[in-house]
Order: sequence, then C-alpha cells, then structure tokens
Amino acid sequence: MRARWDPLTIAALALGVAAVSSSAAMIVYAAAPALAIAFWRNALATGVLAPVTVATRRKELLGIDKRDSVLAGIALAAHFGMWIPSVKLTSIATATALVCTQPIWAGLFSAWRGRPLGRQAWLGMGVALAGVVIATGADADLGGRALLGDALALGGAVMAAVYTTLGGRVRQQVSTTTYTTVCYGVAAAALLVVCVVAGVPMTGYNAGTWLAIVGITVGPQLLGHSMFNYTLRKVSATTVAVVTLLEVPGAILLGWVWLGQNLSAASIIGVAALLAGVATVILSPGARSDRHQLPASDL
Repeated sequence: MRARWDPLTIAALALGVAAVSSSAAMIVYAAAPALAIAFWRNALATGVLAPVTVATRRKELLGIDKRDSVLAGIALAAHFGMWIPSVKLTSIATATALVCTQPIWAGLFSAWRGRPLGRQAWLGMGVALAGVVIATGADADLGGRALLGDALALGGAVMAAVYTTLGGRVRQQVSTTTYTTVCYGVAAAALLVVCVVAGVPMTGYNAGTWLAIVGITVGPQLLGHSMFNYTLRKVSATTVAVVTLLEVPGAILLGWVWLGQNLSAASIIGVAALLAGVATVILSPGARSDRHQLPASDL
C-alpha cells in the first residue's frame, strides 16, 4: 500500500496521537478507583456507539461471531483492568511504555501458532527486553508499589495482544464500528461484575473526576480510535502502528507539565530502548503487513 501523506492524513494522525497521549494523565488526575474508570470508559463508549451500530449495521451486528467477540471483549476488559490501575501505581512513562509492548506479545503468539519470526523481530524483542529491565530497574527505587504497577502494565500489554489475536478473524468479516461496539459492551459488563463483587464505588465523584472520565472516553477511546482508523485508508497499518508509539513521549510530556512527574536518566534510557525495540519488531518483514491491527492502547 502506497502511503498518501496529504495534510488531512497528517492532521488526523497528529490528533490521534494527541488524543491517546492524554489518557494516562487523565487517569492519574481522576479521583476515582481505577477499575471504576475502566468500567465507565467502556460503558460510555458503548452508549455512544451502540445506537449508531443498531441504526446502520443491525444485520452485521446480529451476524457477528459471538464466541470470538465475547472472548475478545473479556480480554479487552482484562487489558483495561490491568493497565488503568498500573498508571496509578507507577509512573506514566513506564506504564505507557510497557503497555506499548503489545506488538511483541502478538508476535510471540504468532510464532507459537507456527508463523516464523525473522532475525529483525527477535533483535527488536531483545532491545525491548533490555529497555524493560532498565526502566523497571529504575522503578525499583520507588518501591514495591511501582513494581506492581510495572507488572500490571505488562499484563495489560499481554491482554491487548490476546484481544487483537482473538478478534483478527472477526474484524475481517465486520466493520470496526460493529466490532468495537460489541467488545466495549462486553468489556463494560465484565468490569461491572468485577466492580460490584469487589465493592468498588461507582458514583459519588467530584465534577473534575467526571470530566476526566468523559475526557478519557471522548479522547483516547473514541476520537483517537476514529482518527487512526481513518488514516488506514491512506497509509499502512504498519505505519500507523509505529506512529502510535508517539503516545509514549506525548504522555510523558503531559505527565511532566500537568502532574509534575519527573523522569530519572535511567528511566529515559529504558523507555527509549523499549520503544526502539518495539518499532523494530513492527517494521520487521514478518510483521510488516496491513493485516495486522492497531494496538489496544488506541484504545
């Protein structure tokens, strides 16, 4: 696919990156339990998309592969249920960078299923692993709370890869709108059950927190997703996947300007190595294909 870099495509990519970059800072700002934020993010997005899907794609909605879609939605719930708490436990920089390792886990799943990975992909994984060690090693100085956040962010990346892997066949048969409506709805239902069982307060937040939750839904969940999918008409999925890695420096900048989060030199080196490794994996010949989907953190 030959890229068409017209001004509208560039603007859409920039807007998409800005939207997803705001997610972590708004999560930290919101004075609400992380699991409740995860629920409301998916529930509100479902409330926006469901009427459109029912009105315009009812036949497609009724014919969707229910088993794979439900499983993908549960994986998406697990992704948000791990990553959103991780942002409140560790630094925005580390949490965002670690969750962006999703393409690496997707590549490992593909290798496990018999699709060989080339030398470049393995090299990228090695570089990314070194970045993870450096970044999480820097967090060790912050205590067990930060390390737990790092572990949850990595778990969120794994579940994002499960989500995209499970949904690969479904997304070839239905539109993105239909697929995401179902997955967001299933994720919201699963997270609601978890919140109720765990006794997580779902309401009673201040106005600023509700504004942040709405912002997370409108920005990263809906606007960012829409912008990246629009650009897929003009540029390859590989290109979009690499561009979405700019979410990490964008999130770091917002965390510094808005929340006053500072980075150590070791953290900067670790995050940079991690992102370089992930980009190498995405650009490797075995992964460079338009059939690969965007990572769930567009999300």
